[in-house]
Amino acid sequence: MEKPSEEETPTRWEGLPSWLLGQTAQHAHRLVGDGFSSVGARGYHYRLLATLEDFGPASQAALGRRSGIHLSDMVATINELADRGLVERAPDPFDGRRNIISLTAAGKRQLRRLDKRLAESQDELLAPLSPEERQRLIELLSKLSDHHNRRTDIPEEPMR
Repeated sequence: MEKPSEEETPTRWEGLPSWLLGQTAQHAHRLVGDGFSSVGARGYHYRLLATLEDFGPASQAALGRRSGIHLSDMVATINELADRGLVERAPDPFDGRRNIISLTAAGKRQLRRLDKRLAESQDELLAPLSPEERQRLIELLSKLSDHHNRRTDIPEEPMR
């Protein structure tokens, strides 16, 4: 009897959708991370720059909600981008307690570089799939994501 290799995956779970999604997510995370780091960036940088371009200048709290970056990580991310001249902070003219963050011209150029790296990462991740298969995969993953992001099955707490 041949001894199994240490790299073999037990057949019990190798065909489970949750396992396959997790393994693919690990590959995707690595590919995207490597692509961003090749231009001196991180995923949070992309998310913040893209949010600013899509929605315009905003407070840190609004940026956190829109980008999904937790407020505890937001300050560090803004500091990193501001130190590189990619975003600017300015006092909110309506509320002196907060700053408004805006995208600079250099930030827009960096976002274009990150968009390019992200597209390359997506192509590498989906390389074995045809264009039709890629579209179908996106549709199916979106359906799963939409289903699990809906919170309608959780009863609302009574108002107090």
